[in-house]
Amino acid sequence: MGASISKSRPCCCRSQFKGTVLEAPDVEGEEKGEAYDLPHFREFSFEQLRLATSGFAVENIVSEHGEKAPNVIYKGKLDAQRRIAVKRFNRSAWPDPSQFLEEARAVGQLRNHRLANLLGCCYEGNERLLVAEYMPNETLAKHLFHWESQPMKWAMRLRVVLYLAEALEYCTSKGRALYHDLNAYRVLFDESCNPRLSCFGLMKNSRDGKSYSTNLAFTPPEYLRTGRVTPESVIYSFGTLLLDVLSGKHIPPSHALDLIRGRDFNMLTDFCLEGQFSDEDGTEFVRLASRCLQYEQRERPNVKSIIHALTPLQKETEVPSYVLMDIPCGGASSIESLSLSPLGEACSRMDLTAIHEIMEAVGYKDDEGTANELSFQMWTNQMQETLNSKKKGDTAFRHKDFNTAIECYTQFIDVGTMVSPTVFARRCLSYLMNEMPQEALNDATQALVISPIWPSAFYLQAAALLTLGMEKEAREALRDGSLLEAKGNGAH
Repeated sequence: MGASISKSRPCCCRSQFKGTVLEAPDVEGEEKGEAYDLPHFREFSFEQLRLATSGFAVENIVSEHGEKAPNVIYKGKLDAQRRIAVKRFNRSAWPDPSQFLEEARAVGQLRNHRLANLLGCCYEGNERLLVAEYMPNETLAKHLFHWESQPMKWAMRLRVVLYLAEALEYCTSKGRALYHDLNAYRVLFDESCNPRLSCFGLMKNSRDGKSYSTNLAFTPPEYLRTGRVTPESVIYSFGTLLLDVLSGKHIPPSHALDLIRGRDFNMLTDFCLEGQFSDEDGTEFVRLASRCLQYEQRERPNVKSIIHALTPLQKETEVPSYVLMDIPCGGASSIESLSLSPLGEACSRMDLTAIHEIMEAVGYKDDEGTANELSFQMWTNQMQETLNSKKKGDTAFRHKDFNTAIECYTQFIDVGTMVSPTVFARRCLSYLMNEMPQEALNDATQALVISPIWPSAFYLQAAALLTLGMEKEAREALRDGSLLEAKGNGAH
């Protein structure tokens, strides 16, 4: 294989990948393939998902082609608590809501720690959305093809394909053997950097039943002939993933098979893997890939035999995935370890007096750039009254008359001719002063809909969550605000 040098050549230093993380559920003692602590599948309202994604903000898009993709995936937070991924289909997809719901419900029954599980869906009007667990540590494609500091180690690559095979085995055992367009973008990494298979591929892409959106060079031959995906087609796609993992590139199967037949293994192997595995292990891995890529479907192995072939190849099985990938594990940081602004510090201490002083000093500077398009009629008929409500609210806020501040700010918000994240932030603090933390949390969330990358809104969310006794979620919100400030995104 050209990879049997006794010493591994270091290719890099510490990884730069970043993602906001949750503490991982403890799945070590579970039966393999069984569910862990996740809510049952449910239906969400469009408004819930709009709030969770800060109004489907561009800043929250996590799918690879951004907002130009036909179906866009957003990250979000349900009720400022559970992190989610929301897939929003284009309007021509799934015209029959009952078919969409039936398919989503079937996938939503699956619960497995090798999957990024489906939590729910939404089908209001023309909207079709899926809600899944959020995986904070990027995709296999990112770590294989676009790594920034450190290529993935061989032991981790082996773990990826084994866990992926286990995910497919679980789905097959539950009657969901078909997986559409299996590729490196469908493999995600959770807060502990364990690889998971995205549940989105268990549903068809759209009403045309199209199962492959990737280059035709990577499409199973029988799909090109018949347009139908079979369990054996999934094995073929798994073979292309084995090639990705070995080469660190997206090599067309036909070209890879030519290299294999010519025993030109060096051309097929990522140079960064030099010294990390023996000729015997490399040969076994290549043999498995070529079996998966057989032209005849019946000659491809099933998932169980793939697992059987991959299991003895595993290395460093006792080392956690986040160590192998050199990425900090989810939940590792505490509030004390975060770099917070004075407002963040005050919110972390729930020092409402200090929060009030800071917000009063900052005033409305953070509203600069907020879109407010007003017609002439609005200026002449409603604006004076609206601005008077805000002015009275500001006076009451300054003098710590928080009941009056809530009343006046509510009048301003309800008129709806102007949007101001700062007004929501001020009413949020007023609610906290009046021991109304749930209302305060709602206002911090609304501020993020208007201004999705405003650290102050995350900090106020944290103060409300701490008041509600939700320390883990508060730590998440503080970390979000801290990361945004570190990126220099404090201004809108």
